[in-house]
Amino acid sequence: MRVQIKKHLPEIVFASAALAFSFWLAFHTFSWEDGSLLVAAKAWSDFASHIPLIRSFSYGENWPPEYPLFPGEPIRYHFLFYWGVGMLEKLGFRIDYALNIPSALSFFLLLLSIYLLAKHIFKSRFVASLSVLFFLFNGSFAFWEFFKSHPISANTLSDIFNNSSFPSFGPYDNKVVSAFWNLNIYTNQRHLALPFSLLLLLVYFLFKSNEKQKTSKLLILLCGFFIGILPFAHSSIFVMAILVLLILFVLLKTQRITIFGILLLGFVLSLPRVIFLGGSATFLPTIQIGFLTPAPLTLFSFLKYWFLNLGLSLFLILVGFAFSTRNQKRLLVAFLPLFLVGNLIQFSIEMAGNHKFFNVFLAVGNIFTAYAVFRIWKVKLFGKVVAGLLIVLLTFSGVIDFFAVKNDVFYKLEDYTKNPDVSWIKDNTPRDAVFLNSTYLYHPASLAGRKIFLGWPYFSWSLGHDTNKRDTQHKQMLTPENLGELCSQLKTHNLKYIAVSLSGDLPTNHEFFNKNFSLVYNNMDSGFYLFSTEERCF
Repeated sequence: MRVQIKKHLPEIVFASAALAFSFWLAFHTFSWEDGSLLVAAKAWSDFASHIPLIRSFSYGENWPPEYPLFPGEPIRYHFLFYWGVGMLEKLGFRIDYALNIPSALSFFLLLLSIYLLAKHIFKSRFVASLSVLFFLFNGSFAFWEFFKSHPISANTLSDIFNNSSFPSFGPYDNKVVSAFWNLNIYTNQRHLALPFSLLLLLVYFLFKSNEKQKTSKLLILLCGFFIGILPFAHSSIFVMAILVLLILFVLLKTQRITIFGILLLGFVLSLPRVIFLGGSATFLPTIQIGFLTPAPLTLFSFLKYWFLNLGLSLFLILVGFAFSTRNQKRLLVAFLPLFLVGNLIQFSIEMAGNHKFFNVFLAVGNIFTAYAVFRIWKVKLFGKVVAGLLIVLLTFSGVIDFFAVKNDVFYKLEDYTKNPDVSWIKDNTPRDAVFLNSTYLYHPASLAGRKIFLGWPYFSWSLGHDTNKRDTQHKQMLTPENLGELCSQLKTHNLKYIAVSLSGDLPTNHEFFNKNFSLVYNNMDSGFYLFSTEERCF
């Protein structure tokens, strides 16, 4: 027993550290205190979409699933993770535990999958550890932007430790280095880490089975099930998994029957998602070259963009590939199409959504970067000095970004135990009720698990919904002139309540609602009024 513990002590230490870090990251960015939700400022906008989705499952009635910020159509979002979180809250878990525990375990599994895959392919704990390090702390040239506003001085270390903003957050701050390489992606998009990790584990098991030239039927069933539920868990990872498996079908000759079985089972299980979406209009993939490369797009601007975003990894991945064996090369060849496809095809209405392709590619690419650094490290004293310098350059921007997450401020959002508006809706309205709303973010009805006619339009727009049409209808219903026309629209969209806030985001004809509908709830302190439409319109 002691021999086994000693043999695997590095893995035990790594797993313990990874687990502790994952739980810290999850609870640091979202927590609960004295009846209020504490949301990190950098997660505030994303959670304004995720919390209503979670609550629509835990406190609302949302099956078959609709997007609670754009009800009336089948959901186009991969909802499975947040459905699971909602079920945990429904079972009695407080919402921060319901969300953070699965989030932390998912991120831990992602770190573990990178470690296991790197260690198996390169037979080196050093390479495996570096691979995880490079994943956590990106190697972009964002630090260059940091030094533009914080010139190197005696206070540089203090500037880094006290930093609370990302030095580059393209394209949203008009800078070249993108926002998608730091930990913010995983603190905000809590559903990403689990399918990402399972994809890497699937590849890990296929490589292991290829060496043994043997695969268990149970593994085929589990992997096929994973592929089948991916469209519900993360549609981009589903596309990636299919691409990777097709390449591995060619490269791993002894695993072809296994891969065929996984793909066949996955296809059959994914059919309900396709049928569920039916013929609803969605964004069709289009050719869009260069991802977020600034215009005008040229070969030089493309290479410059990726050099600034990937840093030295752009070259070191190739160095690691050159030094690797034929079997090791297969891993990068299998994932290289993700980088190519992400730069060629726009899969959603927003090109920035392609970042997941590069996140997954880079996790594997970092393994080859780590191997290149390992080979340099082995070249006597000079190699160790160079390797040490490379490690600093490959993690420096990530360290600065880490402190931006660590030093983030928090917004307090009163939950139903402290907010009487949320509490009343939760206790006194049907679970499947839909509200005509005059405010967007964190609406009381959303926090109570109910649906609102239109949440912040960007959320629904990015999923491919026709927000322009609904926005027009929304404004018309909030400023009505004719009761008959309004009732017709309310009935069409099954809007049983009108929620009016005196400090709302949209112009509202409060006098009209007060005259024509029954006031069922009002809060003078918050300026929140709730009218029932059932008596006059239904």
